[in-house]
Amino acid sequence: MPAKRIIPCLDVDKGKVLKGRRFKNLRYAGDPVKLASKYSLQGADEIVFLDITASIESRQTMIDVVRKVASEVDIPLTVGGGIKDEKSAEALLTNGADKVSINTAAVYNPSLITRLSDIYGRQCIIVAIDAKKDPRYPSGYQVYTHSGRTPAGIDALLWAKRCVKLGAGEILLTSIDADGLEDGYDLKLTKIISENVNVPVIASGGAGSPEHIYQVLIEGKADAALAATIFHYDYYSIPDVKEFLRKRGIEVRV
Repeated sequence: MPAKRIIPCLDVDKGKVLKGRRFKNLRYAGDPVKLASKYSLQGADEIVFLDITASIESRQTMIDVVRKVASEVDIPLTVGGGIKDEKSAEALLTNGADKVSINTAAVYNPSLITRLSDIYGRQCIIVAIDAKKDPRYPSGYQVYTHSGRTPAGIDALLWAKRCVKLGAGEILLTSIDADGLEDGYDLKLTKIISENVNVPVIASGGAGSPEHIYQVLIEGKADAALAATIFHYDYYSIPDVKEFLRKRGIEVRV
């Protein structure tokens, strides 16, 4: 079994890292370059950089900030936000990103997943899925776009399966309901997706402790855990989390 990955997330707006609750009430969390450097030195397996207002404002991801972050890390960097076509993906991949994450554009133009996968390889293409509880849908969850603001009218599980069929190499799965609350990941959502796709699932939304990360890796069957608040505000360090997991029998890179 591959080692489980611990991935800090940088939610960036106007060059600043922000963090909120359920995608709202954002507060300052730090400088993206400094945080990325810290996490790289601490032993993070990867870093995810999300320009959280790019799609809302219909603009390209801030390439200058991405380039600065990439220059400070020696681990894989995934960048998302505002990617709407091959040209915008290429701009990121040629300026420091190792992978790109697409969300809103994929929902409105699913063929983009296949086109990017064909050009850059499945391993470079992550589809981010922001989902919220909704009993009207078969899985119990509906997909949202535009940083969790717009309901897409799509069942989360059906969409995840379709993304993989179209060429997604990984799924970055965020529970809008749990995001920023620090009460734990949505284990039901994560398990549903993890058990029904044959690519790695990165769980996101709700981490408040190493125990929560352990739960989503074991009960939620995620391949990786993404977290922000606990790292940005120094509740726990990445070595703290990895040591906790190692003692619980989970293989991690140290």
